[in-house]
Amino acid sequence: MSEENIIELINADIIQRDHVVLTDINLEIKTGEFVYLIGKVGTGKSSLIKTLNAELPLEKGEGKVAGFNLAEIKTRDIPFLRRKLGVVFQDFRLLTDRNVYDNLTFVLKATDWKNEWEIAERVNEVLSMVGMTQKLKSMPHQLSGGEQQRVTIARAILNNPEIILADEPTGNLDPHTSIELMQIFKDLNDQGKTVVIATHDYPLIRKFPARIITVDDHKIYETVLTRKENQG
Repeated sequence: MSEENIIELINADIIQRDHVVLTDINLEIKTGEFVYLIGKVGTGKSSLIKTLNAELPLEKGEGKVAGFNLAEIKTRDIPFLRRKLGVVFQDFRLLTDRNVYDNLTFVLKATDWKNEWEIAERVNEVLSMVGMTQKLKSMPHQLSGGEQQRVTIARAILNNPEIILADEPTGNLDPHTSIELMQIFKDLNDQGKTVVIATHDYPLIRKFPARIITVDDHKIYETVLTRKENQG
């Protein structure tokens, strides 16, 4: 496997609930790339991201993410892989009984941060990066969808991961908010992070062009938008 590939799958099958979602997948993503996974709902984009995150086991083929072997990774090592990944979900997955600050401190303490001052400094730092410092004490239900997703991105980058995986991060948001959030992902990529976003939002892809991989008919393949798609 190439050392410059931070994500690599070789002849891999993506399996969920004993159902082969994608078969014989070969994928290379280099450190610092920005990549879209596009495809219709149900084609396997989410399952692919869950496999990269070791949420789904890689049962057939080879795989490497941030130096970890997906085919051989032990359960006890999965938390160490996930510290190198920041995952952004469409449905936010914030703790509804805690405010924004406590949602983020919970993650840091769960990953062995001990010093309260350092924890507070890091939380304020990531909230500043996503423009949410003024919502520090707000509860999730007091936030708009866009604000909740900003907090989700802040949570994903708390431990300064090498890779950002985002699964339909703008799926429930209006176009203006989606553009603002995509700019955050672009800024993170400009800082050197590898960004992989599953989406079917073509206007966003046109506004923030990057490498495109289509997921369809149990396969993946490189894609270039047609003139018609580019014009929308």
